[in-house]
Amino acid sequence: MIVNWHYLAPERLWLLLLVPALVVLYVLLQYRRSHYAVRFTNVALLDTVIPRRVNWRQHLAVALALVTLAFAVVLFAKPSKLVEVPVNVENQVTVVLVLDVSLSMSATDVEPDRITALKETAVDFIEQLPSTFKVAIVSFARAADVEVPPTTDHAEATAAVEGLTLEEYTATGEGIYTGLDVVEQELGTDKPTEGKTPAFLVLISDGARTVGRSQVAAAEAAKAQGVPVFTVALGTVEGTITSGGETVQVPVEIDQLQEVADISGGTAYVAESPNDLIEAYESVDSQISYTKQRQDATSQYIGYLVLLVLLSTGAGLFVAARWP
Repeated sequence: MIVNWHYLAPERLWLLLLVPALVVLYVLLQYRRSHYAVRFTNVALLDTVIPRRVNWRQHLAVALALVTLAFAVVLFAKPSKLVEVPVNVENQVTVVLVLDVSLSMSATDVEPDRITALKETAVDFIEQLPSTFKVAIVSFARAADVEVPPTTDHAEATAAVEGLTLEEYTATGEGIYTGLDVVEQELGTDKPTEGKTPAFLVLISDGARTVGRSQVAAAEAAKAQGVPVFTVALGTVEGTITSGGETVQVPVEIDQLQEVADISGGTAYVAESPNDLIEAYESVDSQISYTKQRQDATSQYIGYLVLLVLLSTGAGLFVAARWP
């Protein structure tokens, strides 16, 4: 209901007084029209000077025009809506995707292969994030690299994910440490002294660390920093790759990733397809504190105004075409 709307510019609603003023003007014009008609005593001329009565279609056309005007004024006053936004972070949360690009991710136990599934999963996840969230991309193999620093340009983050290539070795711990460094540099002095840190890591890997610092130590560092790590174990125990002409077993190490999530305060997920990360986001979203804020909702109702304009214009043209 219009009367229950809240407006960002309520003073503009005074323009609604134009509607009853135009109604009064229309009534006066109709009265003047009928009064003018009685001055002609020659009945033969009366029909040629003015119709005997106003057609109901004309009244309908005028009513539609007035309704359209009233609705336009209401939208001019900027109706608002309540939306949820993260608190204490100026509407921004930092999300760091830590992605495994080791050779074991070429295994085809996940259709079409692990690295493709990882990319699809990461892109799907980025698309689910609110536009105000900052996204960073960290990849790791022998070492960890920051592919994209925190940015609200989600298209840039998506392009970086799609351009990832495979390398040797798996430094899971280094990937987590690098992600934590990104968070630390991004928050700086803005990091809250109490409550939840407005950041989290999402680690997608097959879990088999081969070099670098321990992922357990990295998880403990994440806990100390207040940054939960949500892990996705991507693959199956039957995974294999070909290396040096030989078939090498590369089973997914679910327990390693489960341990990282448990220690850091995140949640562990097992994914055998690119679709399971959406559950991770739903769990992550529950970690963030929100407050309600009023924002302009005018754009939601523009379609109704366009419809009213079309109806009003059509009614006017139809009535005009029938005037003698």
